[in-house]
Amino acid sequence: MNAAPAQASQVTRAVGLMALGTVLFGFMAVCIRLASEQLHPFEIAFFRNFFGFVVLLPILFRHGPSLLRTDKLGFYIGRCSIGMVSMLAGFWAIVNLPLAQAIALSYSTPLFVTIAAVIVLGEVVRARRWTAVIVGFLGVLLIVQPGSQSFTTGSLVALLAAVASASAAISIKFLSRTEHPDAIVIWTTMLWIPMSLVPALMVWETPAGITWLWIVLAGSLGSIAHMFWTRALRLGDASMLTPISFLQILVVGAFGWWLFGETLDRWTVLGAAIIFGSNVYIARREAKLARQAVTDPEINPETPTPR
Repeated sequence: MNAAPAQASQVTRAVGLMALGTVLFGFMAVCIRLASEQLHPFEIAFFRNFFGFVVLLPILFRHGPSLLRTDKLGFYIGRCSIGMVSMLAGFWAIVNLPLAQAIALSYSTPLFVTIAAVIVLGEVVRARRWTAVIVGFLGVLLIVQPGSQSFTTGSLVALLAAVASASAAISIKFLSRTEHPDAIVIWTTMLWIPMSLVPALMVWETPAGITWLWIVLAGSLGSIAHMFWTRALRLGDASMLTPISFLQILVVGAFGWWLFGETLDRWTVLGAAIIFGSNVYIARREAKLARQAVTDPEINPETPTPR
């Protein structure tokens, strides 16, 4: 008799955690832009990882050293190298593009994940999902506007971040089969610290004054937001929660206007809306196929699934 209220409570909690994580990711982007008034984005990336790891230390202490035991260190290093490319490119885009545009282009990652899943994981994607991917890329073209005066190389850097992020997401699918989720987060952050230190040293400038606040917040908010997202996705379906993540565009759009005098370009809004619709369809399709795999005993979860 209590099943329905308990399920409703779980859904409410999942929505709340996803919303909080999304808003915090938006605040992190704002802190990155504020810190860029003194620091290069590569140095900001290092401090984001360093202070992000400090926030994760209580989780490591709770689990103990056994959490870090792994026989996949080489795979972690490869995965983190790709993720570092995504982070450096993404931070550069946040600093050099209008905030809303940089974040909107980052949401093209699921489109590249679909392509990578076909190439790397051997997934079979059918016409409906390919159509959603094509429509999503039309939204990307509206934002980037190749051939127009609005086109900048910064847009290509933002897309590079999305492509690298998609590759890193595929690698997580491999790791999550045997590795604890908290171990993946901690190992990733630990490896990112020395990886991000190398490019940071090339442009190093010691932070001063209020810049310390922005880099501490960027690291702390990034790790806390990631934990909120992880827990939200454990409690609720991705198809239900994915639309909430687009609150980030509204957050950074509002702060971009308030703090930096940026305006929301109509093409960015339209393109973001199209990418949003494409991602929602892909997420709902994934959820439907996952439910079919659970309810239909003839579906083998270890074999490629038609999408």
